[in-house]
Amino acid sequence: MRTKDWEKIITEKLAGATIVSCQYMTIAEAEEFGWYHRPISITLRHPDGHAIQLIPSSDDEGNSGGSIFTSIEELPTIPVM
Repeated sequence: MRTKDWEKIITEKLAGATIVSCQYMTIAEAEEFGWYHRPISITLRHPDGHAIQLIPSSDDEGNSGGSIFTSIEELPTIPVM
C-alpha cells in the first residue's frame, strides 16, 4: 500500500479523537505481549464515542514496546520502562 493510502486510512480513524488517558503498560500486560519493555499506552476517544488505544512498538512485528519522539521541547522522548 502506498504512503498516501495509509495516511488516508489513519486520518479517517484518528482525526478528531481526543486523548483521555496516558499510562504505562503494566508488567502483566507487557508479559502478555511477550515484551521486555513497557511503553506508554495512549487512550483516545473517537468522536463517535468508541475508544482507541495507541501502543508504540519497536517494529511492525510487535517484538517489544517502543518509545515515542515528540516535538515538545521539555519532553523530546516518551521512554519505555
